[in-house]
Amino acid sequence: MTDSNRQILLTPGPLTTSDTVREAMLRDWGSRDGAFIAMTARVREALAAIAGGTGTHVCVPVQGSGTFAVEATLGTLLPPGYGKLLVLVNGAYGRRMVRMCEYLRRPCAVYETAENAPPDPAHLAALLAADAAISHVAVVQCETTSGILNPVAEIAAVVRAAGRRLIVDAMSGFGALPLDLAAVRCEAVIASANKCLEGAPGIGFAIIDRTALAAAAGNAHSLSLDLNDQWAALEKTGQWRFTPPTHVLAALDRALEEHAAEGGTAGRGARYAANCRVLVEGLRGLGFETFLPDALQAPVIVTVRMPADPVFDFKRLYDLLNARGIVIYPGAVTEAATFRVGCIGRLGASDMRRALAGIEAALAEMGVDRAGLRPVPA
Repeated sequence: MTDSNRQILLTPGPLTTSDTVREAMLRDWGSRDGAFIAMTARVREALAAIAGGTGTHVCVPVQGSGTFAVEATLGTLLPPGYGKLLVLVNGAYGRRMVRMCEYLRRPCAVYETAENAPPDPAHLAALLAADAAISHVAVVQCETTSGILNPVAEIAAVVRAAGRRLIVDAMSGFGALPLDLAAVRCEAVIASANKCLEGAPGIGFAIIDRTALAAAAGNAHSLSLDLNDQWAALEKTGQWRFTPPTHVLAALDRALEEHAAEGGTAGRGARYAANCRVLVEGLRGLGFETFLPDALQAPVIVTVRMPADPVFDFKRLYDLLNARGIVIYPGAVTEAATFRVGCIGRLGASDMRRALAGIEAALAEMGVDRAGLRPVPA
C-alpha cells in the first residue's frame, strides 16, 4: 500500500486489489473439479460467518455484479401474486430496487428521504402499521450515491416488531461495516466480491434465512436468477448450475483469507475509517465542502460539493489525477453538483495523502484558489 507509482482506484468499486488477489486468478480451474467444489463451499461458509449467519442463513452466490444478486434476491423472496415490498430510498440504489420491482411486477411502495437524510424509524413504523399488505422492507446499508450510512439496526428492530421481513443491500459495506445477523434480524443480506472484501468483480451473493429460502421455491421469474434453485444445486452437488466465474471465485477465496488476517470486519473497517478521516480532513483543509455531516458519513466514499469557480473543471481534474495514477468518481446525488472520492480497497493513509497531494497539484494547474472552492449554490 506504499507504492507511489501504482494506479489507485478511489471509487465505490471495482477497487484496488492486492497483488496476491490478482495472482490467484492466474490458475485455471475445472468447474467440476473437487478442489473447485471445495473452494465454493469454503467461500460460502466464510461469507455466512462474516455476516453472523452460520446455522441460520445460507450463502448463495450468483454470477454477475451485485445488481444481479439484488434482483435475484427480490425475484426469489418476493412471491408473485401477494406480498408487497416497501423500499427505503435515499439514493440511486434504493431507486434501482424500485425499478426492479417494476420489471418483476411485484407490488412496491416507496419511503423516500433526501439524499443526505436517513429514513426515520418512527415514520417507518407508522407506514407498516398503515399498510398490512407490506410483507418485506428493503434498505441500502451504505448508499454510495452520497456515502450515507443508514440506521439498519434500528430499521431491523422496527421491521421485526411489525412482523415483517427485512432485506438489506449491504453491497458497499459488507466486510467493513458491522452487520451481525445474530443481533440484527434480516431475511437476506446482499453483497458482492469487489467492494470491501477486496476481490475481483463478477460474483454477487445473498446470505438468506434458510427457512425463507426453502419456502421460496417457485417464486423466481428467471431460471438463471432463481436463488432457491441455485441453492438446491449447491447443496446437492456442490456445483454451480451454470458456468461459474472460476477465476473470480479463486480471487475471492484469497481475498477472504486476507480479510481474516486483517482482523475481519473490525480490522478492515478500522483501516477504512482511518482512510476516511485523512481524506475528509485533507479535503476540508484544501477548502472543499463535503456533502454529508460526519455523523452520517460512512467510511466508504466521500461526496464533495462542486466548487463554484468557473475555472474548476471536473473532467480536467479527473484527467490530471488519472495521469498521476489516481482515479476518482463523478457525483451521483441529484440535489447538488458533486464529485466523489472513495477510501476503500487495498489502500492506506499514505494513498489518501497521495490523492490529496494530487488534487492540490491539479487545482494549482487549473488556477483554482481556496476561495474558488466554495461550493456551487444549491
